[in-house]
Amino acid sequence: MKLGIVGLPNVGKSTLFNAITQAGAESANYPFCTIEPNIGIVDVPDERVDMLSKMYSPKKVTRAYIEFVDIAGLVKGASKGEGLGNKFLSHIREVDAIVHVVRCFEDTNITHVDGAIDPIRDIETINLELILSDIEIIDRRIDRVKKAMKGDKSLATELELLERVKAHMENGQPARSLEYTEEEAAVIKDVALISLKPVLYAANLAEDDFSKGLENNKYYNTVKDYAASEGSEVIPVSARIEEEVAQLPAEEKDMFLEELGMKESGLDRLIKASYKLLGLISYLTAGEPEVRAWTITKGTKAPQAAGKIHSDFERGFIRAEVVAYDDLMACGSMNAAKEKGLVRSEGKEYVMKDGDIVLFRFNV
Repeated sequence: MKLGIVGLPNVGKSTLFNAITQAGAESANYPFCTIEPNIGIVDVPDERVDMLSKMYSPKKVTRAYIEFVDIAGLVKGASKGEGLGNKFLSHIREVDAIVHVVRCFEDTNITHVDGAIDPIRDIETINLELILSDIEIIDRRIDRVKKAMKGDKSLATELELLERVKAHMENGQPARSLEYTEEEAAVIKDVALISLKPVLYAANLAEDDFSKGLENNKYYNTVKDYAASEGSEVIPVSARIEEEVAQLPAEEKDMFLEELGMKESGLDRLIKASYKLLGLISYLTAGEPEVRAWTITKGTKAPQAAGKIHSDFERGFIRAEVVAYDDLMACGSMNAAKEKGLVRSEGKEYVMKDGDIVLFRFNV
């Protein structure tokens, strides 16, 4: 999973990226500090992997991971090449989902590119540039389809869809906010529109907002309302707190967060929300050689899940021996779970569940 972190210059985007990836991307108080995208790989925190590792004492532990891409700050006119617009747009086309960092704090020491704090204006500035860029993309696709239609009238349905999406975007609405049938979704996905990508808003708050109560931050409340109107989610974070948390030893992190009235770090909240946003779950394989988490799309059947490990597993799939994580933990061992009949034999139509612990049987 690749998440692109975007936002206007000086909203805390690179500070947040540094904190969650500890990658040391340059962060400074001037626009376009980030030119080439910085990339950081982050392990997905998963207590299940930790507990299975204690149970099996494996030679190797492999967690699921997320790739974060810190993309250059955007300004008005980016769709026409202003600022670093063209680079920004090409980098953002490559990600699976967008984490849109929005500044929700006052600080006279940190300049705002538009001179004042207004999170909704900031969101709409970026949304508009993405939509304008997408309209250019869809115009080119419409031209190609019209030319091809001279010899293939079956493309009329695709043309109607493209024109409907274009009209929707010309009203200032992102492509993701339009409803599609399954067939339409497959067609429009092939057009590679940026505004079709799912978005998660990260409201960057001051350090003391968490202790004062998030409901007292007027900017955060406006972002929540805006996100709700388009069916998106908002994660409250403080880039500065995440920066401090990243520098603490593991044993001190929970204590520090508890003192601030936070149950988990912004990174943990961000990862959970990202999995939900993209409809992802994890299954696990466990044994003495390795304990590993595998990320799949919700609704994946057993043979396709097996194919994540190796194509031979899918091609020669026989069955999956499955036990739920909670059942295994309650029993204390795989043998005990088998004795209680909790290890099931599942066939090709089995739909994988989050937390399934699986041994795939195959023959090629």
